[in-house]
Amino acid sequence: MTESGQKFKIFKFLKIMISSFLIIILLLFTVASIRTFSLDVNAGLQLANWEKTKNISLVIDHHQREELIANFKEAIRIPTVSFSGTESNNTALLEFNRLLRKAFPTVFSSKLVHHQLVANYSHLFWLQGSQPDLAPYLLLAHIDVVPASESDGWEAPPFSAKEIDGFIYGRGTIDDKGSVMGILQALEYLLIKGYAPRRGFYIGLGHDEEVGGYKGALNIVPMLKQHGVQLSFVLDEGLAVLDDVISGLEGPAALIGITEKGSATVKLSVSMAPGHSSMPPRETSIGILAAAVKRLEENPMPRLFGHGPERGTFEHLAHKFRLPMKFIMSNLWLFSPLLGRVLERKPDTNAFVRTTTAVTMFNAGVKVNIIPSLAEAYVNLRIHSAQSLQEVLDLVRSTVGDQRVKIELVDGFDPLPVSSADEQSFGFQIIKKTVLDMFPTITVAPGICIGNTDSRHFKDLTSDIYRFAPVWFKPGDAKRFHGINERISKKNYEELVLFYFSLIQNCDIQNLPEPHSSVHEL
Repeated sequence: MTESGQKFKIFKFLKIMISSFLIIILLLFTVASIRTFSLDVNAGLQLANWEKTKNISLVIDHHQREELIANFKEAIRIPTVSFSGTESNNTALLEFNRLLRKAFPTVFSSKLVHHQLVANYSHLFWLQGSQPDLAPYLLLAHIDVVPASESDGWEAPPFSAKEIDGFIYGRGTIDDKGSVMGILQALEYLLIKGYAPRRGFYIGLGHDEEVGGYKGALNIVPMLKQHGVQLSFVLDEGLAVLDDVISGLEGPAALIGITEKGSATVKLSVSMAPGHSSMPPRETSIGILAAAVKRLEENPMPRLFGHGPERGTFEHLAHKFRLPMKFIMSNLWLFSPLLGRVLERKPDTNAFVRTTTAVTMFNAGVKVNIIPSLAEAYVNLRIHSAQSLQEVLDLVRSTVGDQRVKIELVDGFDPLPVSSADEQSFGFQIIKKTVLDMFPTITVAPGICIGNTDSRHFKDLTSDIYRFAPVWFKPGDAKRFHGINERISKKNYEELVLFYFSLIQNCDIQNLPEPHSSVHEL
């Protein structure tokens, strides 16, 4: 073959390759464009033909509003603090029990309601439905709060329930006495209006969630197991309504948590012979440990965005973004690595991307002129859904990479199973419908709870656990959670009551409507 013939063959081959590549690019772009401009995933719920029920309506009058706000404020003023797994304010917990009985007399006197005290301070309520064949559900909340001190910089004392510009300030307003009081207030109103459920349900109120729930929630579980209870779903605290929080998202979004990240607390320690500071060794226990901690901070866990359920969150929200973000989020099968790099830049979104690493305690030394024999650090990791506890521990050991640093697991558990969120998911769709009935313009999406709740103890009783309350978060509000100036607006607390009032009644349908065929589900 002549040289010109060989060149022609090469040219022809390259032409075919380029043409094929362009065709592939065109096909990918076509698929991506179709996904980008498909009907949003919330439309199906609103178009569906829901089973008709005779729901009781609720209009809260001036007197009721004053009373429910007064009861809520009284709940905030009671310092039900959990300090540790062995130390809590038991006096306050007893006072809170008395408040519940005073604030909700119908709940505690109704023949429809069976009440049991658990581990002295937690509560389990059971309402039997008129149709026992309908699987019951469980509403969860917790009474205890984390410590708070006025000296931290609160605008109002943390247990004062002081009202400022329409907001009630105090520890527990959003975590989680809003749900505790909101659920029982809703039930109180329903019972007064003569409501009796078709579908039975439970209400569980734990008293030690902030320290693991090992006395409250964990003792409720065997009580349900003893009676052979299998739950349709569980709804606990967790995620919220985010308004102007997600950059570029048009309008508020209600995120319903369908899983929780796992957790691990790891202790790092270095032991050496003590000595005088005038004759220091080349490396001290503090120096060795500090270097290990620095390696952990400088080498974060791998980026895993797109490998867990967080992908579904952004696909559900995609239609509420403008181009080009709408195009990217509608096609995370292609752009997950790109979006992951963007999200990891900020601490609040980095949590969706990977297992996070936080050094929370560092202890060493007793005197300025003594080289300490022992240095200790505690590291808290929140484990991404695509990793296991063991995988994270292995990565910690390899990153530290120093035999002189002892690594111990203090406690930990794997990420929680992912609950269903499709059109056949009873719990998810009922919660979603209740949100959209109240706030029709909101976008609803499944999400990941980056903290942990009492609901994780109930995974043997149901495959569907959801974490959500309609608490509205504006920019910066998430920092109030376990931080200073925790607050909720009076209007928002009233919305919590209305939400649970509607949710309980919405659960009384027997079956979900048939999926709407014209809806493109991502």
